[in-house]
Amino acid sequence: MTELLQTQIDYYRARAPEYDDWFYRRGRFDLGEAHSRQWQREVQIVRDQLHSASNFEHILEMAPGTGIWTAELMQIGARVTALDASPEMININRAKLLSDKVDYQLTDLFKYQPSRRYNMVFFGFWLSHVPADKLSGFLNTVHAALKPGGRLFFIDSRALDLSKNHTGTADLGAERQQRELNDGRQFDIVKVYYDPAELSETLSAHGFDIAVKTTGDFFIYADGRKAR
Repeated sequence: MTELLQTQIDYYRARAPEYDDWFYRRGRFDLGEAHSRQWQREVQIVRDQLHSASNFEHILEMAPGTGIWTAELMQIGARVTALDASPEMININRAKLLSDKVDYQLTDLFKYQPSRRYNMVFFGFWLSHVPADKLSGFLNTVHAALKPGGRLFFIDSRALDLSKNHTGTADLGAERQQRELNDGRQFDIVKVYYDPAELSETLSAHGFDIAVKTTGDFFIYADGRKAR
């Protein structure tokens, strides 16, 4: 598993320049106009829910990547601390946003221990890259990073092949997936597709008042609080 997690870091470092093509459905991820319209409709569902609360003093974003969601968090928080294991992702994020509201830290999230508590924790398309045997420890870290009553929000992928254009399976219970870059290089990564009801129970057991929902075809998401 240690080797797989390092390969996962290597993959996202190499993927940084082309990551936005996946989110914005460009190039090999363009599966047609109807697909793109539905994708954007479902992204907007999550974006609207994210903006349903604001004025957070300090937000922790885990695995911010190229800044797609960091840009949204800047609108609802006074400060954002962004933790990522890829310097390439951080460089793109910083260059894209050019904001003194965001503090970047190069961090392996599996080794991260919070030194303070935040008003909100957010992660986008990260939880599915946490191996099942590390999920409890990761959620304990998130719990420790939040102030009592603090907001937890995340978005991730549903287990549907049509939301991807990657090789590998998209099955509940699978934990490894092969990904290919534009140049043909292939990497094995962790990819866990969670059942929303089961994930809701797991989050509740770790001290969160939260329910995992689906947008329709493409995403799961959750918006809740650390129990007081």
